[in-house]
Amino acid sequence: MEEIKYDISDVPKPGLLLGLSFQHLFAMFGSTVLVPILVGIDPAIALFSSGLGTLAHLTVTKYKIPAYMGSSFAYIATMQTLLKTDGMPAVAQGAISGGLVYLLVALIVKFAGKDWIDKVLPPIVIGPIIMVIGLSLATSAVNNAMLIKEEYSISSLAVSMVTLF
Repeated sequence: MEEIKYDISDVPKPGLLLGLSFQHLFAMFGSTVLVPILVGIDPAIALFSSGLGTLAHLTVTKYKIPAYMGSSFAYIATMQTLLKTDGMPAVAQGAISGGLVYLLVALIVKFAGKDWIDKVLPPIVIGPIIMVIGLSLATSAVNNAMLIKEEYSISSLAVSMVTLF
């Protein structure tokens, strides 16, 4: 089978572009809705915030770097803990703090360049971190795939298998 690769300015054929667009839509919409549900936040807030974030990103990059700003699974455990212990204000403060850290790093990259990132965070370090995040989410994935209200559900398992395949 031929491996398809696109450069940054290449555009896929219309049929493939449509398929990739739907794939991206379902993946990003799903995560933007699922993360708030898992944390206990209204998904409408996440959808509104991701829309504003995406518009801000596109404006800042002058539409040269297309990206969708959605929810991150990396913060689920922290947000759930903060919500249980300190409430929604703590979650909001954490999200704002995370955004400010991203802004600070972006400004450093703008003025110092990006080469320092590979020195501080080489791929040999980042790879295992990503694997640990994925493995820590495995329990949630399995539980969500098989359980509804803490009880085994064959219909939930069937839906998860159709989704997987």
